[in-house]
Amino acid sequence: MIGRSRISSVLLALVLGLVIGGVLLVIFVRHATTGIWNEVAAKITGRSLTLDSSLPTVVSKIQQLQRLETVTYTMDKVVDGSRENAYLPDFLAGDKLLLIVHGQVIAGIDLSQLRPSDVQIRGRRIQVHLPQAEVFTTTLDNSRTRVFSRETGLLVAADPNLESEVRAKAQQDLQQAALDDGILETARKNAAATVTTMLLGLGFEQVQVQ
Repeated sequence: MIGRSRISSVLLALVLGLVIGGVLLVIFVRHATTGIWNEVAAKITGRSLTLDSSLPTVVSKIQQLQRLETVTYTMDKVVDGSRENAYLPDFLAGDKLLLIVHGQVIAGIDLSQLRPSDVQIRGRRIQVHLPQAEVFTTTLDNSRTRVFSRETGLLVAADPNLESEVRAKAQQDLQQAALDDGILETARKNAAATVTTMLLGLGFEQVQVQ
């Protein structure tokens, strides 16, 4: 009796396991409709891959990336500023400041600006024209930016506005240096790579992002 009871328990457990496994498989197959899980489900069931390629859906998914920050440019720089007198020498009426600055420039693409006309879909082929890359922010790190030296003439007081003007100049120089080094082109390439990966994950087979 004990042996039969054990056999019955094992059989019952096997049946329950098969039922639960079947239910989980059905749930998985029904919900695995995108990305790699869609591919797995397709291999298990032999079904064709499902792809929601409607233009509004694809545009919406890309737009959800919004302000895609793709590159950060950092730099240490020495910037100087001065006040000079047209008639007196600097040691009497000059005011010079030397500032060591550390800052960063962040660039990327605002994908919320993507328009439906920027996306072309033909079956499993898609072509996307991205908005222009842009500089999002240019900031100085105050914790790592400091006055290196300050020389003020004997006859004048230090100008309280000089440091803020030098900081503003440093911020402009930093952004210009990043632009000269091609930060916008790098931002565009990185954004294109990110969007391409996303679209391949949605099930498109041929993706062109430019």
